[in-house]
Amino acid sequence: MTTPSLLPSDNPRVPAAEHPFRHAVDVQTRFTDIDILGHVNNNVYLSMMDLAKVSYFEAITEGQMTIRDIRAVVVNINCDFFEPSYFNEPLQVWTAVTHIGHRSFTLEQRVVNANSLRTKCIGRTTLAGFDPATASGADLDPVLTAAVVKFEQRTF
Repeated sequence: MTTPSLLPSDNPRVPAAEHPFRHAVDVQTRFTDIDILGHVNNNVYLSMMDLAKVSYFEAITEGQMTIRDIRAVVVNINCDFFEPSYFNEPLQVWTAVTHIGHRSFTLEQRVVNANSLRTKCIGRTTLAGFDPATASGADLDPVLTAAVVKFEQRTF
């Protein structure tokens, strides 16, 4: 487990975290991720966050659930950008669940410089319960919900 962090920021535009982040994963920047100005392209952050989602789910379930066992689909993604990232900059994606309902939950993810912890962007993703057998919405899996509560060490 990563040492929990509220990821404080000296940038007044970056909102303070409401809960500590307990999971971080290093992400790699590839040559094709860079735009003509030398910045990481904004679309790439979503891919980084997607990789971090998989790592988060594996961590919270302690290997008891695979990604195929996560019966939820992405229904909304929002991302706010605060400062650019550059090639070879050490980046991490920090992930926390910020809300759990009966049929959906929300992840907050922050892409940060691994050394300075400066926040590059904040993504919020809502995932809704899904039953692949009926191809329709469903309540969240109580096993997944319990794993989140245990990992995040708080009630929702």
